[in-house]
Amino acid sequence: MTAGTIVLLRHARTAYNAGLRLQGQIDIPLDEVGRWQAEQGATALAASHKGSLVVASDLQRARDTAVAYARHVGLEVVTDAGLRERSFGIWEGLTDTEIAERWPEEHAVWRSGGEPPAEGVEPKDVVARRMEEAVLRHAEALSAGETLVVVSHGSAITQAVIRLLGLDPATWRGLHGLHNVHWSHLRASGPGATPEWRLVAHNVGAGYPLDTWQSGPEARQ
Repeated sequence: MTAGTIVLLRHARTAYNAGLRLQGQIDIPLDEVGRWQAEQGATALAASHKGSLVVASDLQRARDTAVAYARHVGLEVVTDAGLRERSFGIWEGLTDTEIAERWPEEHAVWRSGGEPPAEGVEPKDVVARRMEEAVLRHAEALSAGETLVVVSHGSAITQAVIRLLGLDPATWRGLHGLHNVHWSHLRASGPGATPEWRLVAHNVGAGYPLDTWQSGPEARQ
């Protein structure tokens, strides 16, 4: 038994997103634009997918984004630490420029798609395995006619989707990351099919132009 549909939703904007700082597992709240995004995205997602279960990373930016959606469908949010963002260790809180200046060789490896040997950086395949385990554990509590909505983080969702599609997260880089409060939609394949999940849609959001979405409601005035 498993859910027929899985929706993986990235959290709304934070001050670190706005400042282009690497968040990792730092527990930072949504900013003003992020709270607006969460409400707008929740309305759009609820119009497309009525979740049977809403599960979120226990980091507050994901949890608060999940609550905005869960209110629309009359559910409570279940939190799961297994859905946290990829840990970036000593790089967390820094900008790309700051990382490149202090760790130029490791930064070059990272930007080329490799695994940087920096303290505390979680390998992509490790992230993918823990995300897959958490997602499928919750999906198995549902039936084929039900939908699991998972609210997590950009890198973590990317690795999870790649693994659910039967690809190697350590080497395959063909999937663009999600914008804030955008989602991926996966459907269970038929019995015995490989891979077990199919990607139906990716990086779907509330329909705003990207510059407006990133700037917030003031950009519409």
